[in-house]
Order: sequence, then C-alpha cells, then structure tokens
Amino acid sequence: MQDEDDICMCFHVSQRKVAAWIKREQPKVASQLSNCLGAGTGCGWCRPFLEQLYRQWKDGEPVELSVELESYCSGRERHRERRKTE
Repeated sequence: MQDEDDICMCFHVSQRKVAAWIKREQPKVASQLSNCLGAGTGCGWCRPFLEQLYRQWKDGEPVELSVELESYCSGRERHRERRKTE
C-alpha cells in the first residue's frame, strides 16, 4: 500500500493518517486507533491491519502495510459480502 491509500475505507482513513496519529498520540493499545477518525469502527475489515501497524510502531519498525491495494480492496469486498449473509 501507498501512504495515501485508505486503510479504513469506511471512513477514508489513509495509511499516512494512521501512521502520523500513532506517532503523535502514542496509543497504549491498538484499539485506541479508533480515535483516529473512527478507523476500524465501520465494517471491521481493517482492524487486523490497524493492529499490525500498531505492533510495527511498538516494535520500532516502519509503520506501513506491505499488501497490494487491489488485493486489500477485494478482500474487503469479500468480507462485506460474508457479513451480509450472516
């Protein structure tokens, strides 16, 4: 993913916004990332990815996802379709 790509597609929260928010706010737990423009509070698809970014930050690694945007988007669509049938 690129910095400007949305991690949270429900609320249009980009990877850049999440990374900047983490560095500025220094959250104690990953769930606090929802305070970054509501990230992770919509369909739920991005929660594992937000947790990954949080772990990267805690481990002193670069805060970035190494997933292709097309794959990420298609995975989200499958996730949303499954939720409709539940």
